[in-house]
Amino acid sequence: MKLVEARIVSNTELLPGHNLLCIEEPYIATVAKPGQFLTIRCGNGLILRRPFSIHRTVDGKLVSVFFKVVGKGTTWLSQRDSGEVLDLLGPLGNGFSLPESAQSLLLLAGGAGIAPLAFLAEWAVRQDKKVKLVIGAQTSKYLYPTEYLPSNIEQVFVTEDGSYGEKGTITQFLARHSEKLVSQADYIYACGPLAMYQEIENQRRKWQQKKSVQVSLEIRMGCGIGACYGCSIMTRKGMRQVCKDGPIFEIDDIIWEEVRL
Repeated sequence: MKLVEARIVSNTELLPGHNLLCIEEPYIATVAKPGQFLTIRCGNGLILRRPFSIHRTVDGKLVSVFFKVVGKGTTWLSQRDSGEVLDLLGPLGNGFSLPESAQSLLLLAGGAGIAPLAFLAEWAVRQDKKVKLVIGAQTSKYLYPTEYLPSNIEQVFVTEDGSYGEKGTITQFLARHSEKLVSQADYIYACGPLAMYQEIENQRRKWQQKKSVQVSLEIRMGCGIGACYGCSIMTRKGMRQVCKDGPIFEIDDIIWEEVRL
């Protein structure tokens, strides 16, 4: 990891209440792996840095984050202009595991959960792996734009109101098509709300093939570097720090009753 000052290249509202921030930062762009994150020092007198999944990297020069505007920190960040400089620390945490033997991947993105999975999809495509990406949202206006995704992956869209793609939630879609989806995938990756993970784990117990499911766990963090233990959770392998040991975990390692956002 490295503490850097990076210039904002662009900062746009990509979806209602969701911004795409592009930063010029060669070091992080070169060494970052899908699933890792960075922290940004935000203004408005906020003491703690805010963590953001690394969304994409471009040509070893640019880094982007995709975030939902939900509080003082993200509101401040959404108002920054091109040319301004941000205080960044990263890359942090452990990323997704992508074995060489894996040839077919299933990615499940719930809402803003597309943030780390877009990076993983691009990474996998560069390794000639087959990718199916399922993106879910409440309604069509919150669906991530297809033009920002790799063109050579299979994209499936699910909306809760049926305004675009198949009607339902990500987990309802998975339940309806689990036999086919699971049998075709070597590894499964997911990012979304806590309830989505819990339902995936419930469904997974019924699968004939117990495929690996890696999830990006987002909980409130303090330091982001493993010093404060503020993001510690109890897992089946003992106490773990989300910022240092995660944020990527095998879904069946997590004791969901112990997780507090």
